[in-house]
Parts: sequence; C-alpha cells; structure tokens
Amino acid sequence: MEILLPFLLVIIASFFQGSFGLGMKYMEPLKWEVWWIIHVTIAMIIFPIAWAIIVVPNLFEVIGNAPNDAVFLGMLFGFLWGVGGILFGKSVPYIGLSLTYGIVMGLAASVGSIIPLLQVEDAYLNPATNYVIIAVFIMLVGVALTAKAGIERDKLIGDTNDPSNMSKGIMIAVSCGILSALLNVGFSNATPVALEAEKMGALTRNSSLAAWIVVLLGAFLMNFGYAVFLLFKNKSWDSFQAPAARNAYKWAILSGLFWFAALGIYGQGSALMGTMGPIIGWPMLLGLSLIISNIWAVRSGEWKNAKKPFELMLIGLGIIILASSLLGYSNTLS
Repeated sequence: MEILLPFLLVIIASFFQGSFGLGMKYMEPLKWEVWWIIHVTIAMIIFPIAWAIIVVPNLFEVIGNAPNDAVFLGMLFGFLWGVGGILFGKSVPYIGLSLTYGIVMGLAASVGSIIPLLQVEDAYLNPATNYVIIAVFIMLVGVALTAKAGIERDKLIGDTNDPSNMSKGIMIAVSCGILSALLNVGFSNATPVALEAEKMGALTRNSSLAAWIVVLLGAFLMNFGYAVFLLFKNKSWDSFQAPAARNAYKWAILSGLFWFAALGIYGQGSALMGTMGPIIGWPMLLGLSLIISNIWAVRSGEWKNAKKPFELMLIGLGIIILASSLLGYSNTLS
C-alpha cells in the first residue's frame, strides 16, 4: 500500500488537473480579468493557505525559518510560470488550441521533470534515471499524437488558423511550455521549506503544502498583477457588478478549488515518493490530466464526426498511459 499510495494520489490529482478548465467555459458575463482575479485568489491564496494552516503546524514560522534561497527560488519560478500562463492565451489565436496545448503540455512535462532531475546530486547513479528519461520521451510522443489528432479534428470542422502566423504562434507556445514547466521546478527548489515543515511536526505528505505556499505567492503576484493591469487598461471595473453573473462567480470559485486540489494532492504524492517525487510525479500528473480533459471533451461532443482523429487520439492516450506506467515502475527502483 505504501508503494501504491503516492500513485493513487497523483491519479486523483490528475482528475482535478484535467477538470478545472471546465470552469473557463462559464466566464460570461464577467470580463476575463474579473473572472481571473476571483479564480487565482481562491486557487493560489485562500485555498492553499487555509489547507496548509490546518495541516502544517506554525506555517508562517516554518516559512520564516526556511533557507532564504529556497523561498526566493520558489517564488521566482512561480512568478515565471505566471508569465507562461499569459503566453498561452497569446499563442492560441495564432495556431489554435490543440497545437498550443500539445506543445505546452509536452514541454511542461519534459522540462519540468528533466530540470529537477539534473539538480539531483549524482542522479546518473540512480537506477531510476534511465527509465525516467525513456518514459518522458515516450510521454512526448503520446502528447504529440494527441495534439496532431486535435489539429486533424479542427481541419474537419473547418476551425483552422492562418498559416502565416504559424511560426510566430509556435515560438510563443514553446516559450510558454518552458515557462509552464517552472511551476514544478519551483516546487522542487522549495523542498527545504517542506523539510522545515517536517521538523515542526508536519506529516511528510502534508509538508509539501508549505512549499506550495511559497511558489504560489510568486505565481499569484504575476497573475493578479496582470489581471489588475487589464482592469485599468480595459476600464472593466464595472464587470464585478455584471447582472446575472452568479453562475460565472460560482465557476470561478470551483475552478480555483479544483486547480489547487490538483497541485496539493500531487504534492502529497510527490512527497511520499521521496527525492524523485517531482521528477516522476510531474509528467505523470500532466499526462494523465490530458487523458481526463479529453474524456470531458468526448462527453461534450468535441470529437463527434471525427472518427480518424479520434482513433489517433486514443493511440496517443494509450502511449501516455504506457509512459505513466513506466514512470511508476521507475519509482520502485529509486
């Protein structure tokens, strides 16, 4: 059970990760920046801090006693991840959602795993390392096939983009993918904060919540700051009082709860995996969440009348499951 529990937690986390985006379909009548302020305040401040205060004794003392470089790097990488989130929205109009999502997911999964791996002392001596690298490359193949299936589906339904914008959109998406990986890099570098939480009496699986507080503070500063900038730029303050916005507010809150539920539960599973946790757990989280998000897409009819792209998508998801299984096996060797 001790071996299975970390992976069970990552699987549960992937459900929330693959589902939180459903709320973004219900932004209207709120402006994006208003909906986003509610969402990130719940996801990155209120929910994480409330959860951490409950399970981490003397939370703020823990953060105060943690090494300054761990706190700084955690916040810095969280802030840079926030930049990546903004670039995601900039890329979609150029190359479409499917290709953007494929590039970002592939790079975020691989870079977010490889950088922490390179930071582990004598990682090449760990018998799990080779399996992790192979699994990450297999994961990339699965994500690429899934993205290609999405592109083929878009062609069938006539939802295509201007080819002249392709190179610009791909460059933005690549930048976004690399920056998106930094959320996990920040979590990995904030490990000393989690270790300090354990010293203060937190359970191992709960200690990761202290690390997330540090990382998400940086992420919140970027996301909240950008949304406020848009409020001034677009003069959209009155959107907070938009009529019949109750449903949009509800989904902003639910989406925020789901978003951090994914990271919080993933952090618990990662902590139980030990040193290799962020290296093994992160690509598993993103790969499995891609499966969940596509299940929701199938249920909503997005793959209707697209038989061949749908079959290609299933192959891609099967490869992702294979990669996740190999990552799980690698943890038994670490």
